[in-house]
Amino acid sequence: MERTAAPTSPPLPDVRGLLDGIPGQRPPPRAEPPAERPAESAPRRRYRIPTPFTLSYAAVLAVTSFVTAHAGPSLVHALHQGSSTDVAHLVRTPVLVLVASALWVAGGFASPFTLGFLAVLTTLERRIGGVRTAVVFLLGHVLATLATEVPVGLAVLVGRLPDSSLHRLDYGISFGVAASVGALAGLLGPWLRGPLLAAFGGMLLQDLIAFTDPLTNWGHLIALAIGVGTWPWLRRLPRTQSGGTKAS
Repeated sequence: MERTAAPTSPPLPDVRGLLDGIPGQRPPPRAEPPAERPAESAPRRRYRIPTPFTLSYAAVLAVTSFVTAHAGPSLVHALHQGSSTDVAHLVRTPVLVLVASALWVAGGFASPFTLGFLAVLTTLERRIGGVRTAVVFLLGHVLATLATEVPVGLAVLVGRLPDSSLHRLDYGISFGVAASVGALAGLLGPWLRGPLLAAFGGMLLQDLIAFTDPLTNWGHLIALAIGVGTWPWLRRLPRTQSGGTKAS
């Protein structure tokens, strides 16, 4: 018997390349862990001193007042005399004594002038800034001092006053405070400006009438007028710098 040849089946096609297309055959892609965001640091709060000039100056006055209260009388007198803006010192070392004389408070840190200093300069600095407040204060202190001491020197020169007037003890912050009051009045409304000038100016006039220290009393009135003279300059300041609406 003849063997019949077994029918040969055709070769199977190569399907290896199709396996990748079957769902579930590829390994799932690795999920990358989300990048960790750097922890945001909490914003730092910067503490801003509202009136740096006034507070710094008050600290200096507190130190000098402490020295005045606890040092020996002879040392205190020597310090005051060396800081005095009398004619003799103004001729020799004008800048030094004009600065040094403003470091002391007549009557100590608890005097009314210290309270006025803190109230007036704090309010003024909030409105016009520390630099302009310092300018107003120094204008009153320097110009009122020169306006009162220069006539003394001239009077001694022509023989109307004795030579001892050249060494008159003169120090303190009162001229600067008076000028600051005058400047602040120009930034207030008319309903506050008038009473402030009337009350402060009336007090200065009473001191002048009492005639206890006419040279200093005239200096206070001059310093007040100097502060009033700064109104045109202060009223031209932008609203963002002056801290409020310009007074009419």
